[in-house]
Formats: sequence, C-alpha cells, structure tokens
Amino acid sequence: MQDIIIIGAGVTGCAIARELSRYDLDVCVIEKSSDVCEGTSKANSGIVHAGYDAKPGSLKAKLNVRGNEMMEQLSKELDFPFKRNGSMVLCFDEKDKGQLERLLDQGRQNGVKDLRIITGDEARKIEPGLSDEVCFALYAPTGGIVCPFNLTIALAENAAVNGVKFHLGTKVTDVLKEDGGYLVKTSKGDFKSRIVVNASGVYAAKIHNLVSDEKINIVPRKGEYCLFDKMVGGLVSSTIFQLPTKYGKGVLVTPTVHGNLLVGPNAVDIDDFEGVNTTAEGLSDILKRGGLSVKQLPTRQIITSFAGLRAHEDKGDFVIGEANDAPGFFDAAGIESPGLSCAPAIGEYLADMIVAKYPAKKKENFVSKRKGIPSMALASPEEKKKLIEENPLYANVVCRCELVTEGEIVDSIKRPLGATTLDGVKRRTRAGMGRCQAGFCSPKTVEILARELGVDEAEITKNDRGSEFILGDIKDV
Repeated sequence: MQDIIIIGAGVTGCAIARELSRYDLDVCVIEKSSDVCEGTSKANSGIVHAGYDAKPGSLKAKLNVRGNEMMEQLSKELDFPFKRNGSMVLCFDEKDKGQLERLLDQGRQNGVKDLRIITGDEARKIEPGLSDEVCFALYAPTGGIVCPFNLTIALAENAAVNGVKFHLGTKVTDVLKEDGGYLVKTSKGDFKSRIVVNASGVYAAKIHNLVSDEKINIVPRKGEYCLFDKMVGGLVSSTIFQLPTKYGKGVLVTPTVHGNLLVGPNAVDIDDFEGVNTTAEGLSDILKRGGLSVKQLPTRQIITSFAGLRAHEDKGDFVIGEANDAPGFFDAAGIESPGLSCAPAIGEYLADMIVAKYPAKKKENFVSKRKGIPSMALASPEEKKKLIEENPLYANVVCRCELVTEGEIVDSIKRPLGATTLDGVKRRTRAGMGRCQAGFCSPKTVEILARELGVDEAEITKNDRGSEFILGDIKDV
C-alpha cells in the first residue's frame, strides 16, 4: 500500500509531489496522459500574477501572494526561466478609475507590495506601444512571467529524483473507500493508498464526487490564444491587462520568457472536458480586444494559436483540503487563474496540511536543486565551445528556428521523466516552437526519439497513443 497517491501531473500535482517528497513517504503520481504538463498547465498565459485581483480572505488571494513570493527562489533552485517584468491593468475611461482603486485596495489588503495607480502618460512612458486611449493604469511591479512547461517539468523531475514514482498513461477509472485508505482503480491496474490527493484539473469534481456526498461542480472554461513570432516580442515588456469582468482578467498582451508575444484568452464555458479547439470567432475576438490595449497588433506575425481549459468551480474559489466525509482524501480542485502563480504555494500549503494530520519525518537527504537542459541558443561562445567539446551532438542543429541541437534533444529523453513523444521534446527543449512550428525538425526529432528509446519510428507519437506520425511504407499503404 502506498502512503499517498496524487491524481494528476499538471503544475499543481507536481508542486504537491515535490513538497511531499521532502518527507519519508511512499508517494506516487497517476496521470492519464503520456507526459506531465499535458492539460491546463501546457495551455495558459504563463503569468505570475501580483495578487490584487483575488477577493481578500480567499484562498486565491492568500496563495497567489505566497506563490509570487516563492517563484523567484524556486526558479533558481530548479533552473527554469522566470522574469519579474511587472504588470498593468488599463483603464480607458476616467469614470472607471474607481475600479482601479478597488483593485488597488484589494491588492494592499492581500499584501501585494508597491502597487500604485499611474496616469496614461506615465503608463506610456513605461510602455510606449500602449493605446492613446489609456487614461489610467494600475501598475504592479511584482508581476512576472514564467514558462509553464519548464516550471511543471522542473517540479516533476525534482520530485522523481526525491523518490516520487510517476505512472503516466494511466487513467483513473474509480476511487473506492476501504478500511485504512483507498482503492484507486486505473486503466493499468489497481493501486492502494492511505491518502489520496485529487489534483486532476477539469476532472477534479468527477474524482471528488466518487468519494464524497458533499458534491462540487467544475465547468471547463475555454480560453483561446494567439502566439506571435519573436521578432515582435518586444512590443510590450510588461504584462498588459484590461479591467476584469465576471469571467476573469480579460484579454492580455504579454511577452513570454522566451521572447514571443502572447495575446489572449477569451473565456467561454463549455461542456466538452477535452474541448481545446480554436475558433475563427474566438481568435478574431481576442485580437480585436487585445488591439484596444496596444496601438497596432502585428497580426501578420502570428505563428500559431491554441486553446486551454480552466477548471472553474461554482463557488469561485479554490477547493483545497480534506473532504469532510472522506478522511484521507484531499482536494486541490477548482485551480483556475491564478493557479499557475499559486502552484508552489498550493504544494506547500497542502503538504503541510497532510503531514499535520498524518505525521511524517522529513528526509535528511532531500535534493532541493535541479539543473535544466543546457540551451545552445542562450549559451555564450565559451559555453557553446565547452558543450560541443564534451558532446559533439551539441554542434548538430536540429531545430533551426529555436537553435535546438541534437545534444539537447537527447538530454531531454535521458533525463528523469524523460521525453517519449514529440510534444515532450518540444516542451523540454523548444524544438518545434519556432516560426515554422516543427515543419522542418519533426522528421529528425522522430528519428532521434526512436533511436534513443530503442523503438521503431512508427511507434513515436505527437502526444498520446493515436497520434502516431508514421503509418507504414507508402508502397505498402
């Protein structure tokens, strides 16, 4: 019997796993997809919110501010990109200044530092590309941006190094109460555990409702995005929001930590828990609304679009803690925005809660640091020379757009929880993230994956089974 089973390997589940790996506990993570970071965590804004938007006293408020505080040190320990670039909430009409003042007051109650309201002219001095219609802005210098893939993968790798087992491609089909714990039934057999942590994203209500009579309800809230080429990544340096609505923080315009420009999302409640398709109407809407914030969105430089789902719980706050009628069953449910910002704090908060009730001894040999994959695109000439001397594969460029080499791809496969799919390589190295969107590098990446994994190229997938690239020889087909 396990001590703890975590259901879900998104950023929340991986953050919880990393915190629990500090203790002498037998912990495993069960994930239905073929890799970590395959759900909401791979398709979001990559924003580390300052913490002014959440209602004072809510879990969102408490954990947002704490998560923001933790992110910089965590990025140094686990070697993922994070930048404190600051954020603005724009006001286009003087009569709406009261809404900015309300956010300012909320932020101060929540403990956000250095918040202030500035004039439109002051905002344009910081961001010359802002619309002339901006009359006031709430400026939050503690706001930041992060790579959601690298954050999730870093947390997962560090958890794995510290003994957490990951069962990927394993779908939970039922959770049953038993004496002394739970039976978790999956597509790959049964697991038993004293404690279950439900971090299953948009499916968290379905998992919770299997064991508790106090039901929760989660609606998938779809958000669509447009990603722009790096040549226009400097259009803004801060993250630019508009005044929020009941559906969230509105359409934002932001740089990414990798130098692209990102616009989105909209917010549409849907019934499909896998509905991550984009629509012409949705993309047109976000570009129109994003264009209110900046003078000219360079739409000809869009290189891709995508959509993600947020897990919106009816009561509007995170659901974190032990279910009242299911001892040993802990939820991390309803983790929508600012969930990415909160993830490190959620991991800390829930791990503390679990060991307070079910005591465990801290490890003396916990490994707190992790080194990421070297990037030839970011390396200095001296660093490049050294990498190539140590491994000549670092001289072989595979992805021209992002300057990713064969050495980096091989490293991504051989790491703890290494890549087994094209998307897995993409998220770990950025091979295929550039302007041609994997049009050039995919065949070579498939070849490298097959070689390093010791399988036929026909077995290599984009992500889960059913997304194979190769059907067979053309003459045979």
